[in-house]
Amino acid sequence: MNRREKEEYLRKYSILKNKGKPFFPYAVGKDAAMACVVMIAIILMSLTFGAELGPKADPTTTTYVPRPEWYFFFLFELLRVIKPANFTPLATIGIPTICLILLFLLPFYDRNPERRPLRRPIATTAGILTIAAIAYLTYLGASAGSPTQIELKTPARYEAGALVAAQSGCLACHKFGENGNSGPGPNLSHIGARLPKQAIARTLINPTSPMPSYKDLPPEKFNELVNFLAQLK
Repeated sequence: MNRREKEEYLRKYSILKNKGKPFFPYAVGKDAAMACVVMIAIILMSLTFGAELGPKADPTTTTYVPRPEWYFFFLFELLRVIKPANFTPLATIGIPTICLILLFLLPFYDRNPERRPLRRPIATTAGILTIAAIAYLTYLGASAGSPTQIELKTPARYEAGALVAAQSGCLACHKFGENGNSGPGPNLSHIGARLPKQAIARTLINPTSPMPSYKDLPPEKFNELVNFLAQLK
C-alpha cells in the first residue's frame, strides 16, 4: 500500500468513525444481550438433554484408554505423529505455546491496515493452512483406534491370538486396521495375504532389527499369535 492509498484509507476510516455509534453502551449492550442468549440456550440444553458424564471411573481396570476432549484431538494426533520421545515436549508444549505467542503478537508485527483477504495473500494462506492442518489432525485423532487393543473383526477362534498381539507390544510399531501406529513396522492388517504361516513364524523368531524376537513366548501363545496373523487377509 503506497502513501496515497494509505491517506485515502485513513480518510474513509475517519468519516465512518464519525458516523458510527459509541462503543459504550451500544456495542457493550449488544454483546451483553448475546451473552445472555447463549447462556440461556446452554441452560435449556442442559436441563433438556443433561450432561454426558460417561461411565464411572474404575481404578481396577487395566484396559482403560484415556481419550482427550474433541477440541484436543489435533494435539493428541500431533503427539502420535511425532515419534521420538525427545520431541514429546516440543509437541505438547512447544508448538502450541509458539502458536499462541504468534497469535498474541499479531497486532504488533502485522501493521498492514489492509483487511481484505485477497490483498493479503501471505496472511490468508497461512490462516487457511493452519485451519486445514488442525481440521485434518482433528479428524485423524477422532478416527484413531485404541492403541492397546486390536478391534479387527476376526473369527472367535483367533481372538486369543489378537490378545497376544496386543499384549506383546505389536501395536507400538504396527497398525491393525485403525489401531496401532503407522511405523516403523509395516501395516499388518493383511499380512496373511502377503506371507504364509511358516514365513510369519520365522519372522517372529528371527526378525529384522529393531523388531524384538518372540521366540521366548510360551508355545501356546506363539501358535495363537501366528494363527491370528496368518488369517489377516
